[in-house]
Amino acid sequence: MASTADPLQTTRDLLDRPATLRHGFLDVLGKSVVSETPTLAQRAMNSPLVATVYERVWRPVAFYVASGVTTGAEQSRAAEALALSGAHRLLDIACGPGNFTGQLARRLPDDGLAVGLDISVPMLTRAVLDNSGSRTCYVRGDAGTLPFGDETFDAVCCFGALYLMPEPFLVAHEMVRVLRPGGRVAILTSYAGQPAPVRKAMNAGARVIGLQMFERHAFTELFTSSGLVDVQQQTQRSLQFVTAAKPG
Repeated sequence: MASTADPLQTTRDLLDRPATLRHGFLDVLGKSVVSETPTLAQRAMNSPLVATVYERVWRPVAFYVASGVTTGAEQSRAAEALALSGAHRLLDIACGPGNFTGQLARRLPDDGLAVGLDISVPMLTRAVLDNSGSRTCYVRGDAGTLPFGDETFDAVCCFGALYLMPEPFLVAHEMVRVLRPGGRVAILTSYAGQPAPVRKAMNAGARVIGLQMFERHAFTELFTSSGLVDVQQQTQRSLQFVTAAKPG
């Protein structure tokens, strides 16, 4: 039987700080806080136009070129890696317009909740319009200081965003912090493991638009040193998919 719980109220109860309701999502930052967007890529993520076309057009094409993996295959891989059939609380960091949040929510048990977190008002507004449901809620917050207590979620993910963030390793540590024992984490991010000439060209192009390229061991070593186990990595062209579990 489907859950009758209010996802907004359930999410409020999970937050460790006050939130206001704004355009259908919970905002812990407030209107006085304006995110810095110094790079081309970050400015794009705060554009209402980009929010409208990002998941429909740009992301499916760009990520397929970058990895050879379709969006549907990405979502299925994510659901399996995060063991969502047995999870009850999922946090999707830098959720954008919520296409992954909404799809992954459907893989949760009936009483599950998928919380999508982003800092962009246009992205979250689009997420509420396009990808809301009885198992979803969206929160405006800073991924570097997640507004949740320790060990809150059974599954935590961040797909296609860490390379945009000014402190990606801080965000990864925050992901580990809010993960419950026995829970699983998954990230999809950039990969700079190509031969030297190709890697040099990719790094140069990434710097122009404000993206970071990560080496092979950047996140596997971070997760291992944080006490996670079953650390696995798949690399595909210019992307890497890394998963791990927190011991129960």
